[in-house]
Amino acid sequence: MTTDLIAVTGATGALGRLVLAELLRRVPPSRVVAVVRDPGRVDGVEARHGDYDEPESLRRAFEGVDRLLLISSPELDPARRVAQHRNAIDAASGVGLLAYTSFLGADEPGPGVTEAHHATETAIRERGRPYTMLRNPFYTEAFVHPGLPALPELTSGTGGRGLNTATRADLAAAAAAVLSTGGHEGRAYDLTGPLWTYPQLAGLLGVAYREQPPPGPMAYLHGLAKAGRLERQTGDLESLLGRAPTGIAEVLRAATR
Repeated sequence: MTTDLIAVTGATGALGRLVLAELLRRVPPSRVVAVVRDPGRVDGVEARHGDYDEPESLRRAFEGVDRLLLISSPELDPARRVAQHRNAIDAASGVGLLAYTSFLGADEPGPGVTEAHHATETAIRERGRPYTMLRNPFYTEAFVHPGLPALPELTSGTGGRGLNTATRADLAAAAAAVLSTGGHEGRAYDLTGPLWTYPQLAGLLGVAYREQPPPGPMAYLHGLAKAGRLERQTGDLESLLGRAPTGIAEVLRAATR
């Protein structure tokens, strides 16, 4: 286990809060720094003001930090998102290890959600400093929610193909493992959860399944699944967790308690 000072950006976000909690199970609070826009929202660890749009605030926030988790900005515009990430990368010039929450498939250029992540990975590598890429898949929570059991049937536009989603909690635990242990420099982890399908989910719910693409943004995700683009499997997440990632049945039980 390392004894470095560890900082997490976006530490009050949905993923960031979970990473902090996981870190505090592994290291003393004195070794953890939360880098956030509003330090008043943080309890239990040192909080420093840091805004992706304010490079000077990031430089101050990263002072003395040895290991940094750069949680990707929630900004939707790719150009602005990359600019924010570059601000953080430049401000982290004195950091020993920069870990970045990227996206599965960002090792290659691509459109949509991949675009900004690929550009950010490229910028990190160009700096020539130690890094770890944590390429997260889509969150399982985007597909499984408490309202599912009330549905008379389950529909999707996936063609019954598999989805390799993972829970935020598992991905947070993987990030905490990288930040609190050595040997991850120069590594890129392609993180995937256990494959599940909508027909399988319907069976767990005890309802009928029917093919019908959803409206809105979810139609894009279902289209990716139907094309088989969400079926990739690696052992990276299990390796970092030291256990099997959380499966769809367990996620469903937790969501419907």
